[in-house]
Parts: sequence; structure tokens; C-alpha cells
Amino acid sequence: MSDLPDALSVLYHDDVLVAVDKPSGLLVHRSWIAREATEFALQRVRDQIGQRVYPVHRLDRPTSGILLFAKDPDTARLMTEQFAERQVLKIYHAVVRGYLTDGVVDYPLKEELDKIADKLADQNKEAQSAVTEYRCLQQIELPFAVSKKHATSRYSLMELTPKTGRKHQLRRHMSHLRHPIIGDSNHGDGRHNRFFREHFGLQRLMLAATTLAFEHPHTKKAVRIELPIPNELLKPFAE
Repeated sequence: MSDLPDALSVLYHDDVLVAVDKPSGLLVHRSWIAREATEFALQRVRDQIGQRVYPVHRLDRPTSGILLFAKDPDTARLMTEQFAERQVLKIYHAVVRGYLTDGVVDYPLKEELDKIADKLADQNKEAQSAVTEYRCLQQIELPFAVSKKHATSRYSLMELTPKTGRKHQLRRHMSHLRHPIIGDSNHGDGRHNRFFREHFGLQRLMLAATTLAFEHPHTKKAVRIELPIPNELLKPFAE
């Protein structure tokens, strides 16, 4: 049995666009990387609204939040161009290890290639520019010695705004700052991931896409879609 909801929450819907709240653990579409998966956001949305939809951007499988689809190829092309040209405002929220303040990380990233899906890609491609703004919203110190070095453990609730769109950019940038996102199995800290699973019952990546703002591709009006910070991310700060 799947732990995913039967229906996805629709956040925005008009004649040419539809946005949903993608849960953590749901793939956007079929992928060679996760051939065992049987459920996908694209098919879910198609079945819910009764027509074909086209993805215009992506969210990693473990990331939750706002996911936008177009209803026709022309709109999909126009929206994809907006994302590619960095004309779309994207804001995320995350829980990271340690006390992190406000700042900007400008750290180029080499493309992460999958052995199967990207076997024909250039393995020696130079690192690409990657910039993320970050702002601390809340901090907490818990009386648990997750690390042998410290008697307590500290965490920060962060607002993250990527200025570029590199693969796993937020996860890699936070890891680069030595404040990895909790629940990140590839770039994170296994001890703190385990603590969140055992103490809070939280088994997901603590990263959510909470704001998407752009110019409507046809009406040219400003569109802003927002989600509240998920309760899962706020739970540790209610201790």
C-alpha cells in the first residue's frame, strides 16, 4: 500500500496551467533511476483533471511542494523558457543541521550524472555557476547528543531562494556550507537523519517548494502560488 494521498491538492488551475502540491516520495514522471516506482505526479494530475498535462520544471522525488504543469505543448514551451531564463521566482523552506544565519552561497557545481540515465553525457563537463540566497527563520537547540562532539544538537529553519537551477543545488549548497538538509541521504549527515526518524518520526527530506511566482505565458499577468511551510518541517521547532 502506498503512503501517498489518493488525490493531489490543486493549488492553481486555469485554462492552460495547473499546479499541485507534490508530496515527498512521489516522482514527477517515469525515470530509469527509479524503475520500481509505479506512481507519478504527471499521471495523477492527468487523471484528476481529465486531460493530458506537460511538466515544465521538476522537483526531486524526496522534495515536496509546488509543481506546475501546462495543458498544451505551446504553454509548456513558454513556461520552460521562463524557467530556463531564470524568470521564475522559486522559494523553498528547509531544516538544516546547526545554526546558519543569512547569506548567499556562490559555489559552482559539477553536474551530477546518473550511471544509467546519463551514460552518454559528457563526464568531464566543467562546473556551472550556482547561486543560492538563504535566510534563517528560526533556530533550536535540543538536549540530545546526536554527535559525540556535542552534548546538544542545533537546527535551523531556513528560507532558500535558488538564483540558478542546478541539479540538487539546494542540497549540495547546504552541504557545502556544512549545514546539510536533514533527511538528505546523499549529501547529508546520517546521524542527524536517523535522529529525526527515531525522535520525531520524520523519514522524509526536510525540503519543500513553497513559492512559485511568474508571468502568465498568455495573459502576461503576475501569478504567485504559495504554500504554508509543511508541519513536518515545523515539528522540531515546537519542542
